[in-house]
Amino acid sequence: MQGNAAVVLVVEDEFLIRLDMLDMLEAAGFATIEAANADEAIRILESRDDIRIVVTDIDMPGSMDGLMLAHAVREKWPPVKLVLVSGKRTLGRDELPEGALYYAKPYNIHEVTDGIRRLMVS
Repeated sequence: MQGNAAVVLVVEDEFLIRLDMLDMLEAAGFATIEAANADEAIRILESRDDIRIVVTDIDMPGSMDGLMLAHAVREKWPPVKLVLVSGKRTLGRDELPEGALYYAKPYNIHEVTDGIRRLMVS
């Protein structure tokens, strides 16, 4: 993890998938933080001001799914960039928060990291 790396919050309820995503993002040069659900992600976002990107699974148990989380992040933290992933749902552009990217699982990590890099400069 690099000291000046962009901080990415990974929100994924499946432990092994979350660890895999964290490893891949760190290998790509990003600093990472993890959350197992949307409620935990909101608490982390409220306590830190260095998170630049949220990568969230859509299909999660709890008070809100990843799509609801993404819309809440867009509303409360507009500068934070959003990447949504799902193995069960396909989203249309009209369902995504403005500026968000969507990738179907199984995703190509290189496409995801390239998308994150594009978001960083937009």
